[in-house]
Amino acid sequence: MKPTNEPKKPFFQSPIVLAVLGGILLIFFLRSFNSDGSFSDNFLASSTKNVSYHEIKQLISNNEVENVSIGQTLIKASHKEGNNRVIYIAKRVPDLTLVPLLDEKKINYSGFSESNFFTDMLGWLMPILVILGLWMFMANRMQKNMGGGIFGMGSAKKLINAEKPNVRFNDMAGNEEAKEEVVEIVDFLKYPERYANLGAKIPKGVLLVGPPGTGKTLLAKAVAGEAHVPFFSMGGSSFIEMFVGLGASRVRDLFETAKKQAPSIIFIDEIDAIGKSRAAGGVVSGNDEREQTLNQLLAEMDGFGSENAPVIVLAATNRPEILDPALMRPGRFDRQVLVDKPDFNGRVEILKVHIKGVKLANDVNLQEVAKLTAGLAGADLANIINEAALLAGRNNQKEVRQQHLKEAVERGIAGLEKKSRRISPKEKKIVAYHESGHAVISEMTKGSARVNKVSIIPRGMAALGYTLNTPEENKYLMQKHELIAE
Repeated sequence: MKPTNEPKKPFFQSPIVLAVLGGILLIFFLRSFNSDGSFSDNFLASSTKNVSYHEIKQLISNNEVENVSIGQTLIKASHKEGNNRVIYIAKRVPDLTLVPLLDEKKINYSGFSESNFFTDMLGWLMPILVILGLWMFMANRMQKNMGGGIFGMGSAKKLINAEKPNVRFNDMAGNEEAKEEVVEIVDFLKYPERYANLGAKIPKGVLLVGPPGTGKTLLAKAVAGEAHVPFFSMGGSSFIEMFVGLGASRVRDLFETAKKQAPSIIFIDEIDAIGKSRAAGGVVSGNDEREQTLNQLLAEMDGFGSENAPVIVLAATNRPEILDPALMRPGRFDRQVLVDKPDFNGRVEILKVHIKGVKLANDVNLQEVAKLTAGLAGADLANIINEAALLAGRNNQKEVRQQHLKEAVERGIAGLEKKSRRISPKEKKIVAYHESGHAVISEMTKGSARVNKVSIIPRGMAALGYTLNTPEENKYLMQKHELIAE
């Protein structure tokens, strides 16, 4: 699913910016108090003038001031000019004649503290508040990236929107049995009354099981695309958060949103992130975030859906053995569909899908490429086609040739060529003997795969050479002599 494009708040509406501005205003406000809690002269003054100590003493001598305040480093003198009060401020210097002069002129004078309780406390608290504010800001940003604020219950509605995938069954190949298993789900979403009249109940959940890269997510999107229904997709790890309860809240929001747009499909990728067994090794785990999220998922799969508003849950995992038994029981994930690595014919069909839009030369033989890629998944085959196109472009070729495909296969199996690695003639000879031995033994051993290529060019992290063996056909059982040959 795609993240919603929420409008960003203006800079000055950020809570952190507002807090800093508020702190600055608070400092100015508190500095307006004297130590006894009364307003300082600076706050009440209409104007303030900075003068020298000599000037302020001259004003005292001329009886031009009414009040004098003496601090540790400053001296202030004030008088009225009409309705305005003017304050003169000067740096204090050691002077034993100042007080006698004030007594002589009968001018009121007093001492003042240049700091007060409030500003002193704020000086201690400000660093703590800054550190706390930075921590809240960073935590809030991290939580928002995952869909919820630090003190908010992260909502799945904020995380995702419904998709309408344009993927169809024709866009994927090599898993015909898996497609047949999910075709009836598409039929049910299109014509639910046909099954309702027969009294049949469509599976509430379908678990797609298989190795990485075999097309589980693509198959789920194809189901939604063929049925033309909204597709809600989330990764299992998206439910798990720092605070207990957020995952359960997101599960509720996700199912609530899907039911409002029913018929629809919910797809949870890597469901093992939240669906791990609650009894690992016989020891029941604590009541943590994952367990609460799993409990909420179990409750939602029990209580949602109806004939009038069907919602089907598709989930994918490559570790079905660690899932909780309660999640696997009938009524939740009623059906498991194996999406396995393709056989020879499947690899040929997958290659045909991925060569669409790629300019191929006449010498390209997909059957030969399929023989070289035994054991690879659909994602690996797609990467080989793309890598071959990149190699052709790098060599300034207008078409992808068979040699580019073979080089792409070798890159995937053995790694990149290390053309810069310098090997002495003696070492090259040793590597040649070694790889020749592999090739000769393979040819002479009954049951060994056919030798396709022998190379002494360094590849990958450590290989100084390699022998590429390719089986003639798919094998599902191995005899004793074949095991020995391996």
